[in-house]
Amino acid sequence: MRLRLTPKETSFYDLFAKAADNLVVGAGLLTELLGADKASRVAIAERMRDAEHASDEITHTIYRQLNTSFITPFDREDIYMLASLLDDVMDAMDAAADLVSLYQIDTLPAGVSDQVDVLVRAADLTSESMPRLRTMKDLQDYWIEINRLENQADQVYRKLLAHLFSGEYDAITVLKLKEVVETLEQAADGFEHVANTIETIAVKES
Repeated sequence: MRLRLTPKETSFYDLFAKAADNLVVGAGLLTELLGADKASRVAIAERMRDAEHASDEITHTIYRQLNTSFITPFDREDIYMLASLLDDVMDAMDAAADLVSLYQIDTLPAGVSDQVDVLVRAADLTSESMPRLRTMKDLQDYWIEINRLENQADQVYRKLLAHLFSGEYDAITVLKLKEVVETLEQAADGFEHVANTIETIAVKES
């Protein structure tokens, strides 16, 4: 049994929940982006950039809190890792939105919508589950489902790559679209990294 000399710093839980909620915002903006024309995408990408800046600020707040807290709710290394991985997901979503806007892509393949649907579901699950870090209970279904979603994302990604190289697109368009779908795949991978880290924390704390 662990002995605590002072009360644990609990603001980390609120910050992690806030970071996860921000991922829901980012995934929602990707959904908006899919249905927008090229002129509207610029404004959506700017809103995504605002969400990414908010994520950065949350991450930096966690780091600052970590440096000033004597007692933490779980291992410092895990706190740092979880904060960093949550921020990585937002970075990937921001990059994808930026690429769609900058490349002025006329029409995105239908499979991109499937990628974004996975990200929306993963963001919702992460946001719903993050408050459970306080008790470390009822988290197993979360990381199992995130892993299933990531496998689904992999399948969608591979089908998209096959479609891109089918000869339907010219070489420049293939390069543009490939970068977009790869970045969205990175976001899906990022959600799995978050879930795996939470699983590790839960096992350590059990």
